[in-house]
Amino acid sequence: MKELEGKQTWRPGNMLYPLPAVMLSCGRPGEKPNIITVAWAGTICSDPAMVSVSIRPERYSYDIIKETKEFVINLTTKDLVYATDYCGVKSGRDVDKFKDMNLTAMSATKVSCPLIEESPVNIECKVKEVVKLGSHDMFIADVLAVDVSEKYMDESGKFNLENTDLLAYSHGEYFLLGEKLGKFGYSIKKN
Repeated sequence: MKELEGKQTWRPGNMLYPLPAVMLSCGRPGEKPNIITVAWAGTICSDPAMVSVSIRPERYSYDIIKETKEFVINLTTKDLVYATDYCGVKSGRDVDKFKDMNLTAMSATKVSCPLIEESPVNIECKVKEVVKLGSHDMFIADVLAVDVSEKYMDESGKFNLENTDLLAYSHGEYFLLGEKLGKFGYSIKKN
């Protein structure tokens, strides 16, 4: 094995990038709904469909999600990049993020908190377990429904996610997803 050279070794940290930058919508009955931006979100199981999101306990949305056991993951786009950042740096204790960012709270089909109409994909989630980890707690949730914007559907009924201008978050910066380089299994496909 070749000796380590031309590389620096850093202390342990989070350098798994890029990540999706998503907005979680949540809310308690009778109160204004809230939005929190997170980059620590991901798929953890396909059958049953499950996701995880990690949130710091001091964040305003943390208690809302822990109490209601519901949230919606709203995918973000180029058109939503400003709102995505705003909802990650402002606290719902102090501002109404839906109002400030001119976002539309729309009724979800399976959870009582709203989804963000302007998002092309909304993933309705029910918390199954909260795992205390350290700086963040991980909310493990079942996916109850996925809502998609009809404007990205083609004539054959295919949802064209690639046309939504999705965002990625990498080391403190937002990026537009770019050029398609291949598709799952293309490296072994026979010509």
